[in-house]
Amino acid sequence: MPEYHSLSINNLDDFIFGTSPHPISLKNGLTIGGGTVYPELNFTLPNMIVDADSMPEVCIQYTQMVTDASKRAVKLHAPGLVIEFELLPDLTLTPEWGAEVVKILKEVLNSMENQFGLKTALRVTPNDIREFARPPIMKNGEFVDKMFRCFHLCAEAGADFFSIESTGGKEIHDDAILNGNLDLSVLGLGILGSRDMVDLWNNIVDISHQHGVIPAGDSACGFANTAMVLAEQRYIPKVWAALIRVMSVPRSLVAFEQGALGPSKDCAYEGPYLKAITGYPISLEGAEAAVAHLSPIGNIAKAVPDLWSNESVNNVKLLGGMAPTVSLEQLVYATRLMNTASHHGKSSAIVLRDWLVESDAKYDPQAYVLKPDVVLELAKEIIQEPSAYLRTRKAALVTLMKLRLAGENGQLSYSKIEMRWLDRLSKKADSLPEDEEEFIKTALVDIDLSKIRLEEYGVLE
Repeated sequence: MPEYHSLSINNLDDFIFGTSPHPISLKNGLTIGGGTVYPELNFTLPNMIVDADSMPEVCIQYTQMVTDASKRAVKLHAPGLVIEFELLPDLTLTPEWGAEVVKILKEVLNSMENQFGLKTALRVTPNDIREFARPPIMKNGEFVDKMFRCFHLCAEAGADFFSIESTGGKEIHDDAILNGNLDLSVLGLGILGSRDMVDLWNNIVDISHQHGVIPAGDSACGFANTAMVLAEQRYIPKVWAALIRVMSVPRSLVAFEQGALGPSKDCAYEGPYLKAITGYPISLEGAEAAVAHLSPIGNIAKAVPDLWSNESVNNVKLLGGMAPTVSLEQLVYATRLMNTASHHGKSSAIVLRDWLVESDAKYDPQAYVLKPDVVLELAKEIIQEPSAYLRTRKAALVTLMKLRLAGENGQLSYSKIEMRWLDRLSKKADSLPEDEEEFIKTALVDIDLSKIRLEEYGVLE
């Protein structure tokens, strides 16, 4: 398996949308990271019950969504289209249902490719249903078996890429976010989540290889995006959410260390760090993801993606048409601008990238930590450490230092409350020990043991 100890992208001028050192090519010729940014449309059902009786309607809904959206992509002269199918929990709990939808989506995409020459790909993202057991059982049992069976069946049904939004360590990380507990956040991300990712992605990569599917990558959505949404609602400080974002990088990197090849998942805003480290293409989302959640990073996220996504949208009627088709149109126009800049030469693409960055970076520390130059600087520091824990610890130290410097030189402006939190978090980060076992013993004091099975992560009380 690959080991990452240095950056794959060192030059800021090479860190740009549409281009990756290691592009991913499908059999139909669609190449991601080879110079063109493609739209990646994510859609889901309207509010409805999913069961055996409603499955015929579920299939009709997905057929309509993918057909209408892909037809619109053809009319808008999209150079290619990626569809992401995020399985709802019920479609993973009954793997045959999820595979039935995958088959429908793939058949429509193949038809569009045959009729109109639209190069397409299908990302399939089973739900991490392991948390249906309480406390979650991570390595075996009914829900684990169903989840991996879902991967197998969806591969047979036509998936091109596999992703997941895994939740190992989330049992304690939600409390860490709300309580501003840095130790518990580091434990959830750098120890528990990272350890879970090793076994999980070893299995996903193995299944992918069995079926000729590309293992694409994970997302720390349940950790960092939860923090981002809470910060947007002013439940937690922005500097805390920004810190969690960077601390999620070592955890998500584990997927690539186990054999993932990208493109990483759209809601993994840690993606720029993963691209800088691994050189593999990434998907991201921003302004066009407002259909799913609000954020302070609508433009800056466009700086370096290879796929551009809308997050997810329900199949509901809008004035312009059905919501997935409307989202598709927004994505096509956004990617068209990026690709036009690239076609005018690298210097033009860099100008657009820098305008996108400048438009967001000064308003929020969560945007600031996605600046390409900041990403390269922090990623270089993080990747020098040899373990997930030490990388997470280093991420905390260097990110807080960088955020403080940004305030001192006028690149960011903090309220008094945010500044107090920056001081508090910095003091706590400085006390994180280098020894992993020492840290675990200290952090376990704050754990609610009724919420977690420590033995599932190889941790004993």
